[in-house]
Amino acid sequence: MSNYSARVSNENQAPANDAAHAAQASLYDQGYVNAMSHFYRGELGRIMVWRQRLDTTTNWAVTSSTAIITIAFSNAGVPHLIFFFNLAIVWIMLWIEARRYRFYDAFRARVRMLEAHFLVPMVMENRHLLQGEWKKLVCEDLILPSFKIGKLEAVGRRLKRNYVFIFILIMIAWVMKIFLHATEPIDTVGAFYRALQLGHISSWLVAIIFVGTLVSVVGIAVYVGRKTSGEISEFGSHRSLWRI
Repeated sequence: MSNYSARVSNENQAPANDAAHAAQASLYDQGYVNAMSHFYRGELGRIMVWRQRLDTTTNWAVTSSTAIITIAFSNAGVPHLIFFFNLAIVWIMLWIEARRYRFYDAFRARVRMLEAHFLVPMVMENRHLLQGEWKKLVCEDLILPSFKIGKLEAVGRRLKRNYVFIFILIMIAWVMKIFLHATEPIDTVGAFYRALQLGHISSWLVAIIFVGTLVSVVGIAVYVGRKTSGEISEFGSHRSLWRI
């Protein structure tokens, strides 16, 4: 019985020993290290390309908003309807950027996996940290890439990071345009409500678009901000919280 127990124990320990031996071999195998280093460098370059694409859409949103606001205030005859187009342009840019962010996040997750499970063991020279299912997960993601976040979360992240400030600026400029270039003095809420009317466009429709945009922007940003975490945690200068 004792011989049988010892044989079973050795058989159970064999996979663990094989994994540890493979991890140790990988840590000191120059070919493996070079291949993984090139793989990491390539993935890092890929997310940098997607990062630049994110900046491009943000720049277009800022540039178009600046141009429209300048045109709106340069001439009193320009109707505040122009801010409808401003909102439409920024919403389109936000949707495009959210789509690009999903690709960026998918490849960034791959890079973070390599940093956490390959670079950390190399820096610490700890072969045990190379063990685990991370290699399988990376290979599965290479064979069948998949998004790591949904569309709403991507919209919320970009909205919270950049676009909420653009929308707020448009809202403020819109209100200032109505006050400065109104055909009659605005000294009451009713007068402001009447000033929202533009030709055949009723005041209630303009009010719904204005309030709906404001509520949607703030609501999505707050909801996603509470439900998800950012790329970097807020440890600040508390170095004692830096855990490995």
